[in-house]
Amino acid sequence: MNEGHLEIPLFRPYEKLIAITIRGKKFQIPENQILLRAFQYLCPDTIPYGRYCWNEECQDCRVAVKRPGADKVTQALSCKLIAEEGLEVQELADELTRNLRRLFLPAPEETPCPKESEARSQESGGKQG
Repeated sequence: MNEGHLEIPLFRPYEKLIAITIRGKKFQIPENQILLRAFQYLCPDTIPYGRYCWNEECQDCRVAVKRPGADKVTQALSCKLIAEEGLEVQELADELTRNLRRLFLPAPEETPCPKESEARSQESGGKQG
């Protein structure tokens, strides 16, 4: 008899990744997942520690979404909404914003190294005159 923990998979079975957009930025997530679990796929180091009840009571996972083919934006709970190809997440609750913030940080190649920017300032400063 196994006295350890139950072996329950974190994600529902999936065969492919689908594209969704979060605040204008595209991401690939596993198909057949609730949106909150998809967020966990993208940020496994923060979402599990968020203040989410995962059962519709806390409202900390509220999102404003536009579904594929829809004209209007609707409110939903990411713990209940199944993510689908082409879903657009336009707004995030504060807790989600905090837990997903690293998704929206500039990529390292987009941020100049402090030493490079200092060198550029010194070069331009030395050429004035």
